[in-house]
Amino acid sequence: QVQLVESGGGLVQAGESLRLSCAASGSIRSINAMGWFRQAPGKQRELVATITRGGTTNYEDSVKDRFTISRDNARNQVYLQMNSLKPEDTAVYYCKAYGISIYWGQGTQVTVSS
Repeated sequence: QVQLVESGGGLVQAGESLRLSCAASGSIRSINAMGWFRQAPGKQRELVATITRGGTTNYEDSVKDRFTISRDNARNQVYLQMNSLKPEDTAVYYCKAYGISIYWGQGTQVTVSS
């Protein structure tokens, strides 16, 4: 089993930045890729960014030039640096781990006001 705990969400104004963190514990050696997803009210959960153990990244087009995903394998953490935030980035952000199974965190709310 893998446990994921997100932190760093909050309320910001458009144009500001936030950094989300996801701490992994448990059977962490089974984890390969990790990622961030988000779900806005009334919408389906969507991919934001993923990163493999080796550091290969993938981004959703709308965040590609504004968000950066990174991971610290020694600390078992993955981060999402979000710059130039827009109101349409408002959502609950979830951390996801790909291992023997798929694991999700509980989510952290990000609200961007205009």
